[in-house]
Amino acid sequence: MKIALIIENSQAAKSGIVQDALTSVAEPLGHQVHHYGMYTPEDKASLTYPMNGLLAGLLLNSKAADFVVTGCGTGVGSNLACNAMPGVFCGLVVDPTDAFLFGQINDGNAISMPFAKGFGWAAELNLQDCFRKLFENERGAGYPKERAAVMAKNRGIVAELKAASCHDMLTVLKSVDQDLLKAAIAGERFQEYFFANCQDEAIAAYIRTVLAS
Repeated sequence: MKIALIIENSQAAKSGIVQDALTSVAEPLGHQVHHYGMYTPEDKASLTYPMNGLLAGLLLNSKAADFVVTGCGTGVGSNLACNAMPGVFCGLVVDPTDAFLFGQINDGNAISMPFAKGFGWAAELNLQDCFRKLFENERGAGYPKERAAVMAKNRGIVAELKAASCHDMLTVLKSVDQDLLKAAIAGERFQEYFFANCQDEAIAAYIRTVLAS
C-alpha cells in the first residue's frame, strides 16, 4: 500500500517526528510511505489545512496513493477538508482506540490527527500505537464482529451518498481556485511521487498543465 503523508504549515516543525513514527510501523509491514511535505517550517511550499484536503483528494482519486495520513493543530480542519473531497473518507484519530475502530468499522482511506492539541510527552509513542492499530489489522472486519455485515452495508451507503453529492475529482480540480491548487502541488517532491504513481492519465495531464502555467 502507498501511504501519503501530508503535514500543514503550523505543524511543520513536527514533520520528522510524524514521518519517523509512520515509517517505523508501516515500512516493516510492506507499505511505502511518500512524504509530500511539509518537511520544515522554512519550506518554500507552504501547505494549509484546506490544501491538505485538496491534495488528499488528488492523490487518492488518481490512485497515486492508497491511504493518506494528515493532520493539523487539532486534526479537525484537515478532517473537514479531506471529507469535502470526492472519494475521500477521513477519520479523526486521536488515540489508538480511534485508529482501531476507524479501521474496523469505517474502513476509510485517510486519517487526520492532532499534532498540537494533546501532543506532549511520548507523543511519538502514541503516533506509533495509532499506526499499528490501523495498519497491522485487516481493515473493515467489523467491531463487534457480529455487526460486520451491517457496518459494511453502511459504508456502501455512505459511499453512494458521497458519489451522489460530489463532483468527480477532475471537475473539482478544474473548478477550484487555481492558485490554491498550484500551491497545494508545489512541494519539492510532489512531481517525483505523483507522476510515478498516478494511475489516472486525465488527472495527470491536467496537473501537468497547471504546473506548466
